[in-house]
Amino acid sequence: MATEIELKAWVDNPQQVQNNIEAFASFVKDYDKEDAYWLPKGDIAPQAQNQKRGKLGSGIRVRQENGEVFVTLKKKEVRQGMEINDELEFSVSSASAFEEFLDTLGYAPWIRKHKQGKAWRWNNITIELSLVKNLGWFAELEILADTNEPEQIEAARKDLHECLKRLGIPESKIESRYYTELLLERSRT
Repeated sequence: MATEIELKAWVDNPQQVQNNIEAFASFVKDYDKEDAYWLPKGDIAPQAQNQKRGKLGSGIRVRQENGEVFVTLKKKEVRQGMEINDELEFSVSSASAFEEFLDTLGYAPWIRKHKQGKAWRWNNITIELSLVKNLGWFAELEILADTNEPEQIEAARKDLHECLKRLGIPESKIESRYYTELLLERSRT
């Protein structure tokens, strides 16, 4: 299980941010990610949506990306505007077969997220510039760590904030809410 330390921020000018990224980071790939989040059927009722999620955070995520399928379980936490997720991830050969398996276990689709963009690498940081459908543009900065010890989290925080500064994005644009929260809010308006 890896610890994912992530900071995301709203982007007002994606072309300028991309230009800034390309000045110092190495291009990795283009991506198109389609995520489906699954919860136990009893947790999907409207009154349950506002309750804090347990061990599964925002549920079981089934991600389809560039022809591959990944299943992810995250134990989520937000500290100082950063997501700190203990993450267990594995691949499956078929999204539809795995989703049928989840349905059989008593899970149901809760929310879907689609994002596309580009990824770069700088030092130990993965940088993504993403267009999230129904939300807008975001910069996501991520470090994969061996542990979530306070010293390692603090070192990652400094590195992520330095990278954000290099992108030309002010700290006031940091978004500490999960995408699932933002999407739920948007669906209610």
